[in-house]
Amino acid sequence: MVNLAGKRILVTQAHDFMGPALCETLGACGAHVIADTRMPTGVNDADEIVQAAGALDVLVLNLALPAPSTPVVDVAEDEWRQVFSVMVDPLPRFLRAVVPGMKARGGGKVVVMGSASALRGMKRSSTYSAARGAQLAFVQAVGVELAPDNIQVNAIAQNFVENPTYFPPEVQANPRFQERLRREVPLGRLVSPLEDASFVAYLCSDHANCFVGQVFPVCGGWAS
Repeated sequence: MVNLAGKRILVTQAHDFMGPALCETLGACGAHVIADTRMPTGVNDADEIVQAAGALDVLVLNLALPAPSTPVVDVAEDEWRQVFSVMVDPLPRFLRAVVPGMKARGGGKVVVMGSASALRGMKRSSTYSAARGAQLAFVQAVGVELAPDNIQVNAIAQNFVENPTYFPPEVQANPRFQERLRREVPLGRLVSPLEDASFVAYLCSDHANCFVGQVFPVCGGWAS
């Protein structure tokens, strides 16, 4: 198990998406986990959350909402703005809030929990995929910008990972979903929360100092 003893790690939206698994796994690795449960869509939310958290070694941006499945010709302005307000707009706000402190302490890490829907086309997912794609592009740009400051910014691009937001028990129990899983995912099953969160723990550790602006697919071979 990765040793994160002494690391102070903030996890956003800690009750949603990968939040529960991340908090449990990072804590088991010895980190002091600050779990914020709000959906940080307000302009000042990031500042308030980071200030309340105190000094941070790692920020894990876990941002999610139920994915719309609207045909592109029916996507309304409200849907587009809502998805981007939840998953894209908080990114620069959190970086503005956390980077000065990390620079002052000599470095830090940011991990964004993204989606492989930005790497492979999916029908009726234009809004969601666009927002997830913006996340990954942001990570790539900011990663190379902050690398000289010893701040490593990377992303997980996941799909078919068990989590309460996108693959709750009732979805998994559907025979049509199980058939889709066997048909589309080379692994033939969902990636477990522990498998995903353990890789995040590695990216939070000092062993991952060499990764800069990287996007890591975690999806059982669905995308690469």
